[in-house]
Amino acid sequence: MSDSNHQPDRQHLAAMTPQALGALGLNQVAFIKPVQEEGAEHYVVHAADGMAVRLFPTREMAELAIRQSDLQAVSLH
Repeated sequence: MSDSNHQPDRQHLAAMTPQALGALGLNQVAFIKPVQEEGAEHYVVHAADGMAVRLFPTREMAELAIRQSDLQAVSLH
């Protein structure tokens, strides 16, 4: 790890397993992914490790749920 900001450096990231990399931001970020469900666009919130957490009818509701959980929202396309 680099000493200046306590973030993993490239060498440590390259050596991480996919599971360890997924857990890296587990308590910091959540992803919002648009999906088609029953002919309409909805938004799925995923944990940093990729696990789907919940389906929301609007992006705003998904973002609100993430903020209420003290996480940072990141969009997936």
